[in-house]
Amino acid sequence: MKKEEVIEKLAELIVKKGVNIQKGQPLNVSSNLESAPLAIAITKEAYKAGASWVHVDFDDAYISKYGLMYQSEEQLKKVPEWIMDKYLYGIREGVAMVSIASPKPNAMVGVDPKKIQMQQMAMQSHPKFAEIMDYSMSNKGQWCVCSYPNFEWAKKVFPNLPEEEVFDKLFDAILKTSRVDNDPIKAWEKHNANMAKRSKIMNEFNFKSLHYKNSLGTDFTIELIPNHIWSGGSENSAKGIEFNPNIPTEEVFTAPNKYGVNGKVVATKPLFTQGKLVEDFWFEFKDGKVVNYGAKKEQAVLKNIVENDPGSCYLGEVALVPFDSPIQQSGILFYNTLFDENASCHLALGMAYPSCLKGGTEMSFEQQEKAGLNHAKTHVDFMVGSKDLEIIGTKFDGTTVQVFKNGNFTF
Repeated sequence: MKKEEVIEKLAELIVKKGVNIQKGQPLNVSSNLESAPLAIAITKEAYKAGASWVHVDFDDAYISKYGLMYQSEEQLKKVPEWIMDKYLYGIREGVAMVSIASPKPNAMVGVDPKKIQMQQMAMQSHPKFAEIMDYSMSNKGQWCVCSYPNFEWAKKVFPNLPEEEVFDKLFDAILKTSRVDNDPIKAWEKHNANMAKRSKIMNEFNFKSLHYKNSLGTDFTIELIPNHIWSGGSENSAKGIEFNPNIPTEEVFTAPNKYGVNGKVVATKPLFTQGKLVEDFWFEFKDGKVVNYGAKKEQAVLKNIVENDPGSCYLGEVALVPFDSPIQQSGILFYNTLFDENASCHLALGMAYPSCLKGGTEMSFEQQEKAGLNHAKTHVDFMVGSKDLEIIGTKFDGTTVQVFKNGNFTF
């Protein structure tokens, strides 16, 4: 199959199963410059499906880098009003959103992490930011994060391959893990059905808590919020439209009780965030809050994550992924959370998804917080799954069930 045909298949999957664009609905696509072939193909497929308009935001990590390096701190603290209004215009039109993840691991080398945090805080502190973030976190509209390779990323993933081979090698890995085969639509219908079955089992258990333990030093307990909901694969928007937030995805997830996390957890994969690669890190929790942490590389970035705002030092998500998942079995470390989180059980510091609580999307922020959901201006996933991970679930009646053994589900 020609490259152009493969890109068209991926674009069709993103439009039809990713955001499931509806007739008359607008679409916004976020893309870097190298992902233009996919962004253009998505635009074509969206219009064919009846989109009212499609807007593509092209950006580049190096454009962001030079702004961070040379703009004054005073300027970095300002957010142009038109940027926020652009997002809000789409939201109020019921926009669907596609984000093409294509990281450049070396882009932020030499940039002061404090300036990165300063710019992020300016955006997150803007009065209109909460409404923008709530739109996707509460599934008020369809959204999908997908991926497309770039040379810098591909070279990082495959450092020992000839340079002329790395791009195609990474693209093949993206297509395979995203289930882009002869009939990706059918493949995803089957995958979504399997994920729904596993979510159903977890919901029927209705666990009060989960206890994690492995040989790396992870030993901690997560209490779950009462009336929590496990989800996996496709979800439904507030209007009842089915969509897939992540392509690929292998996780079933829910929300922890903000104040019910205790013990130590050790990350099993590096975390690429804020343009930096955080390696060999860990967190210690007490009553839900991170009270200690460490990293062998880029601890300053870890500090920015934990201390970003009052909610960023609490967990907002717990996700279960079998160690024998296709991404893990590929043997590839993608240096991209979209893929690496789907190779391993993971957690997220920061904002919880209101959809993980029965009736949560109809609640006010205050009601959500009272129910045990964490609120924050960020949501940062990190990986904790390992080959020897064991997870024991405890029900509200005190009975226990082994959920994971040797890194995989027991059911």
